[in-house]
Amino acid sequence: GDVIPEVVAIVPEKRPARDLLGGSPLHPPFELPKACPECGSAIVKGEDEAIARCSGGLYCPAQRKQALWHFAARRAMDIEGLGERYVERLVEFDYVHGVADLYRLRLDDLLEMKRRADERDGTVPETAKAGQVPTRWAENLLEGIAASRRPPLARLLFALGIRHVGESTAKTLADWLGSVERVRRAPAPLLAVLPDIGATVAA
Repeated sequence: GDVIPEVVAIVPEKRPARDLLGGSPLHPPFELPKACPECGSAIVKGEDEAIARCSGGLYCPAQRKQALWHFAARRAMDIEGLGERYVERLVEFDYVHGVADLYRLRLDDLLEMKRRADERDGTVPETAKAGQVPTRWAENLLEGIAASRRPPLARLLFALGIRHVGESTAKTLADWLGSVERVRRAPAPLLAVLPDIGATVAA
């Protein structure tokens, strides 16, 4: 029902220490990885934070994919057609290193990306076998990217995925500062006095 359980402690003595053959411990203490399993960058965890993070930024393919999905989301830049599959391929085949690269993509890039993905997967579409190269999907995606070039400032700030900057904070920044340039140049003490923005968010 309404009851939300809470883990308050572990009881190690209740756990069998060894398997039946007396080998290695069945439940060794968990150790956080020292390096990101995706890119090998160091794992960092702030003193007062519960979450450990990869320090690789957009160098890390996993973070790059998440940044692109967030950027393209309906409540952010709302890029029609840029779904999970295309984001995976754009990152995997190294076409996009940051969100700005989306706006440099050409039709040839997308068609080559699709061909490489088909080769990797060992699938040749019937249209390709017939010597035809469908382009409508790629044209639609480029149109979706082009349509997102002039977003409201609050949506752009939210889409950038700045830590601690959600939709509400992005709207505050847009309402009070009015332009990307002002947001970029605003010193932390000024940002910190805006409504609902404290020192952590300002930093």
